[in-house]
Amino acid sequence: MSETTQGKTTVSPEVLTSIARLSALGVPGVSRLAPVTGGVNRLFKRGAGDGVRIETEENTVYIDIHLILQENINIREVSRNVQQNVARAIQEMVGMDVGYVNIHIEDIDYEDSEA
Repeated sequence: MSETTQGKTTVSPEVLTSIARLSALGVPGVSRLAPVTGGVNRLFKRGAGDGVRIETEENTVYIDIHLILQENINIREVSRNVQQNVARAIQEMVGMDVGYVNIHIEDIDYEDSEA
């Protein structure tokens, strides 16, 4: 049977957001995602409430991730690992190109510390 069906696969922005969120949370040093605050841009970007903003243009994905990190980690190293992990997951699972993965560090989770 050499019959092939030609068709199109469409991936919803919510799927891309989930992949990015889970990939970021899987990196050691990431505590959780930070909610993205208001602003006019929020109205036009997907996933703004859960720490991930996704934009797509043709076959390219542009991602902004807002993170809260654990204490006593190397911020630059964790950020780089998140970028690599998220880009690899999008490319491997969906087959789309990644234009950028911007990391926004919003806070650090300090355990039992008193100001």
